[in-house]
Amino acid sequence: MTLPQATGTQATDPPPAARSVTAAQDVTAADEVAGICSDLLRFDTTNEGEGRGQPERPAAEYVAALLDDAGVEPIVVESAPGRASTLVRIPGTDPDAPAFLIHGHLDVVPADPDEWSVHPFSGEERDGYLWGRGAVDMKGTLAMTLATVRQRLREGRRTRGDLVLAFLADEECTAVYGSKYVVDECRDWFTGVTEAISESGGFSVTAAPDTRIYPIATGERGSAWMRLTARGTAGHGSKPAPDNAVAELCHAISRLASHRWPVRLTPGVRALLDGIADALGEPLDHDRLDAEAQRLGQVGKLFAGTIRNSANPTRLDAGYKVNVVPGSAQAQVDGRTLPGLGEEFFATLDRLLGPKITREFISHEEAITADPDGPTFHALADALRAEDPGARPVPYVMSGGTDAKAFARLGIRSFGFAPLLLGPELDYQAMFHGVDERVPVEGLRFGTRVLDRFLDTR
Repeated sequence: MTLPQATGTQATDPPPAARSVTAAQDVTAADEVAGICSDLLRFDTTNEGEGRGQPERPAAEYVAALLDDAGVEPIVVESAPGRASTLVRIPGTDPDAPAFLIHGHLDVVPADPDEWSVHPFSGEERDGYLWGRGAVDMKGTLAMTLATVRQRLREGRRTRGDLVLAFLADEECTAVYGSKYVVDECRDWFTGVTEAISESGGFSVTAAPDTRIYPIATGERGSAWMRLTARGTAGHGSKPAPDNAVAELCHAISRLASHRWPVRLTPGVRALLDGIADALGEPLDHDRLDAEAQRLGQVGKLFAGTIRNSANPTRLDAGYKVNVVPGSAQAQVDGRTLPGLGEEFFATLDRLLGPKITREFISHEEAITADPDGPTFHALADALRAEDPGARPVPYVMSGGTDAKAFARLGIRSFGFAPLLLGPELDYQAMFHGVDERVPVEGLRFGTRVLDRFLDTR
């Protein structure tokens, strides 16, 4: 079998797996994971939003070929030409046991090669890291999943319940071409699934020389991507314009951007703060959490973005000529809401925008939560502690969002768990959508061992 070849601009050689698909029986997931990750990074799956970008299909076919070689039967589904996702359901040993889902996305955000130290689609290994757009968000995690499942299949080890894998398109936009599509059109693949794991949790944050905090995501803020519109009277740019749509929009955006959203401690964030305090051996001052976040550095970043609602202006669009006052102006805003605080968010938003601004949703998803005291959380935590005696797992609420929101429509609760052992020198959270995104090879190998231990509990 020949695997699809990656299409990265500087990928001059075929990916290693394209030359030799079948791994030797004694090859471990830790042996394979770096090569698979490098291959995935060389597929340019840039999602520019609004249906623009590079298709995920070549990467989806690469994933399907790896799974097919391991002896299972994946399918590649298209929601639109080139917008492809790969699904597989691996039968377990007990038909009465609940099925379990691991999901992740194939697409990535744009990257400008001129800003990077290496080409963002080269998949280059340098200084112990794999560099490329998607290294942490989230092709490294996909590589860990693929390598781990391939090893288990070679060794004839199955989970008790069915194991469902979903490698998805379009997470970096609205998920309409990815998770929302498969939830609507392929829901039978997820029959019996009640829980899942995916991205943005399980990574280490050094708290002391022998203590590492591992946040396991048990929730994420809701998303409210909105288009704002101001309307006024069009006219000549040299004449008085008391009803100027651009000015009205700018005033509204200024009020929104300068608003200081109040701290609201939800149960999930309180649990995170308690876990951090326990790991550090010192209490946190809940009345000064912004200062505490700054004081604690990387640890503080775990809660800095989840103690309040937020609304960030991200785009402006108005006019077509300097001497013409346009009749309308638009802006886009990325709003995020804490669990249970959606009504408060929108009431505040409308007050700040004022009566002359209308808003509509580009995408709207409610905040979601999972159980931080249930057996799945404890199994995830135990798997981390087994591989790192210094691990201190804590519940965590993500400031952003994932495909977990789509799967929540099927009653599936997702935990953010992409296990990585990281050195204190790497600002891991700055890697998400950042320049020179990279992931440590040893961290990926660590992750495969953790995932393997966890799957033994399913």
